[in-house]
Amino acid sequence: MLVEIGDKVVSTQIFDRKFVCDLAACKGACCIEGDAGAPLTIEEVSIIEDDLEAIKPYMRKEGLKAVEEQGVFYMDQDNEPVTTLVNGAECAFVYFDDQGITKCSIEQAHRDGKTDFKKPISCHLYPIRVKQFNEFKALNYDKWDICSPACACGDELNVPVYKFLKEPLIRAFGAPFFEELEIVNKELNEK
Repeated sequence: MLVEIGDKVVSTQIFDRKFVCDLAACKGACCIEGDAGAPLTIEEVSIIEDDLEAIKPYMRKEGLKAVEEQGVFYMDQDNEPVTTLVNGAECAFVYFDDQGITKCSIEQAHRDGKTDFKKPISCHLYPIRVKQFNEFKALNYDKWDICSPACACGDELNVPVYKFLKEPLIRAFGAPFFEELEIVNKELNEK
């Protein structure tokens, strides 16, 4: 089912499905698997290019090499910008912590106050994927087997996808949009 909120069409799966990332279980597999890099906006490409020197100290040598050779992005099969990959696999901005968990060098640079840019909004919003159409944006839940631990954790804690993603939803679309999501969730639960 879909609901319309302003210029957005939202899948009700973001209210029905439960989700809380469980990095201890999945090790951040979404940053190293898939068929393309993380979707970027043109504005994000510019920001990453402008802030690259601040991000580089957090990157692995493989990621640095990929970015030096190919740039921070490439155009995917849909002719949209995505982050550069290392050997066609993990995002060039990935590094691994002591437990082998995937982390984002862009986000770490942000945490350390080196950049104002947190990370690509597509990464921050995952498992919600946003698709721009002429008249509206579609927000859909993206089911991916590697996120099974996150779904199990979300079920156990009873956290709907949209609530888990409150911060990125507000970052992307503003607080009034999130308030509308809360109203829709309440109405759906009353049915």
